[in-house]
Amino acid sequence: MNYFTHGRHALDDPHRLAGTAVPDWLSVVDRRVRVRSKRAAVFVDDSDPVTAALARGIVEHHHDDGWFHATPAFAVLSAELATAARNVLPPDTGLRTWFLGHVLVELLLDAELIRREPERLTAYYDQMASIDSPRVAQLVGQMAGLDEAPSQLEKFIAIFLRERFLADYVDDERLMFRLGQVLRRVRLPPLPAEFAAMLPGARRKVAERADELLKPGR
Repeated sequence: MNYFTHGRHALDDPHRLAGTAVPDWLSVVDRRVRVRSKRAAVFVDDSDPVTAALARGIVEHHHDDGWFHATPAFAVLSAELATAARNVLPPDTGLRTWFLGHVLVELLLDAELIRREPERLTAYYDQMASIDSPRVAQLVGQMAGLDEAPSQLEKFIAIFLRERFLADYVDDERLMFRLGQVLRRVRLPPLPAEFAAMLPGARRKVAERADELLKPGR
């Protein structure tokens, strides 16, 4: 899952919502830092409501990722999109098509859910803007077993709120730009312009099976 799909059920609690984003934020700012579900679970009944809410969101993120990646629809779609990517990419580009298939399913599911209910994306960012970012960074460090907040986390939260890049997923050209950012972060080569040709078909495939992707245990 990606940010919006993870957080769409936590829009009534900004710090729980932030918790659903924490594992993905950490994958951007420092992939060596992890807050595992087991560590976060220690804090879900904390007397401090911000701590408890943040921990619940983190636990929910890991739980939801577990069943999401086990759905038959995810397995089929990620394989189909990897094949579609392979068919439009020139040989020997160094791009990992299985990675592209995986990422595309997640980003295009976000896009489909945002297309269906754009007002919920507005609510997502409004709620996220109300969090205590320094406190969140400090608590993430504590839950990760660090002596201090992860470097750059607070700064990245500010960028996340300013850029509002989830809205870009509904447009193929802007999605290409965001995919390029993902690839640079994991040190993969950029996408050629020809890759955009497969996005409309990929978008339709994910939209058609979106509801299957949201059903645990299938």
